[in-house]
Formats: sequence, structure tokens, C-alpha cells
Amino acid sequence: MEIDRRAFIASLGGTAAVSLMDSEAKADSLEHWMEEQLDEQVAANQAGQPEKFPTVAEIEAQIETRNYRRGAGSLFVSGRGHVKKLEPMPKNPQLQDFFRLRFAPANHVLQSATRALKTGMSEEIVLACLLHDCVLNLIKPDHGWWGAQLFEPYIPEKSTFAIRYHQTLRFYPDSDAGYEYPDQYFRIFGEDYKPPAHIEATYKMLKNHKWYMEPRLVTVNDLYAFDPKAVVSIDPFQDIIGRHFKSPKEGLGNDNSPSAHMWRTLANPDQPL
Repeated sequence: MEIDRRAFIASLGGTAAVSLMDSEAKADSLEHWMEEQLDEQVAANQAGQPEKFPTVAEIEAQIETRNYRRGAGSLFVSGRGHVKKLEPMPKNPQLQDFFRLRFAPANHVLQSATRALKTGMSEEIVLACLLHDCVLNLIKPDHGWWGAQLFEPYIPEKSTFAIRYHQTLRFYPDSDAGYEYPDQYFRIFGEDYKPPAHIEATYKMLKNHKWYMEPRLVTVNDLYAFDPKAVVSIDPFQDIIGRHFKSPKEGLGNDNSPSAHMWRTLANPDQPL
């Protein structure tokens, strides 16, 4: 059975929740999830009908069935069970410390960047793939814009552009570039979902922009970076980070940059105010 890694991780409450589960719990959860998916597929096949995706109205009706907002960052909510105490950040935290202590396991972005590296993407694109979804640990709506704001003081302009606008381009297929609209978006947003006006306006701008392919290449590497058997780490990207990520000597969050407050929030998600 082909495993939709994003759907499975989302069903457990996100990457942060998964990172706190032991191996046995992960295996049990995966088996249970696969059983449910198999039952749904068998039922659909027996009925001779394709999978039925929810409508926008049906998804909206689920809001009051949950005790959390879907847009809460993964560090702030556990989809099942209690959150765990986090290891404190070092005094002058660098990007690698956040990957280890706040973004982990970060399999998706590491797979995305690995694919970009293997297919010969520029270092700016590889870096964008490595960072493009890290902000989901802080907040999920408009994560392209939030992610660009988080990293903008420290990375090349093209990488920032790619992170900001990959969110828009994921809603629009581009067969020439190898990107198709994923079924998972029908499940998440609803089969009749239409992107809001600001997304549509942004797409019209991007179609004629000289850097259109920067965020488009992130969506291409984004879509196919969910291999449950892949073994990835941040190690192959250390040189790229060293060349293109301007790490402040004071540490991220302590350097008074325009996004320092966002890094402090990621470092201390248990602060009450």
C-alpha cells in the first residue's frame, strides 16, 4: 500500500507529536492507520466508485468536534495525548539547534531538500526546500508568508521568494514542471475548495514573474518528499547552510532582527504570555 506520509503524520497531530512517540507506538499507529485506509479503499473498490472527498462545508462542520484549532503550530498542540516537556535551547541557538530541538524529526523538509540536491537544483533552491515548512511548528495558515518572514533576515533573496510563494503555487498545477494538484488537498481543504482572492491575485503575479520557477521548484520537491523508508539528516546541508545562512553570533532570537521574536517563540512555546 502506498502511504501518504503527510496524512499519516497529520492524523497523529503533526511532526512534533510523532517525535515524542516511541518506536512501538509509531508502529502501532501506522498499522492502525493503514488498516483504516485499506478498509476505505476496499469499500470504494467494491462499490466501483472513486474515493469520496469531503466538501468545504463538511470540513467546516468538523471545527466544533475538536479541542484545538487546525492552524495551531505543531509545537503548541498535540493531536493525541499530552504534549511533552521540551529540552531547553542552548544559550546562543543556531539553525541546526532548532532542527534538532524544535523542528525534529523534520523528515519532510529533509527529504525535500535531499531530492532537490540530487536533482541538481541551485543551492538557493535546496536551502528553500530545507526551510520551506519549518514555520509549521509555529503556525500553519499563510505559512509561506510566515516562513519567509522567519528566515528573510538570514538567507538569500531568491530563497526567501521561493519559501513565500510556494504556498500559492501548490494550488495550481503545472504539468510542464511536473506538478499536479495532490489528492491530499481535496482531503484537507475539500473537493470544492477555491483559493481565496489574495492567493489568486498572487498566482497571477507569479505567472509573469522572472523568478516564477523558484517557488515552483519547491512545490515539485515538496509534493514528492514523503517516503516513509527514506533515511535523511541535516548533515549533507551543513556546507550550504554555512554558505547561505547568516547565523547571528548572538544566536537566533537574541539578535534583534525583524523576526527575532518568532525564534524566541519557537524556543519557548510553553511561555504563558
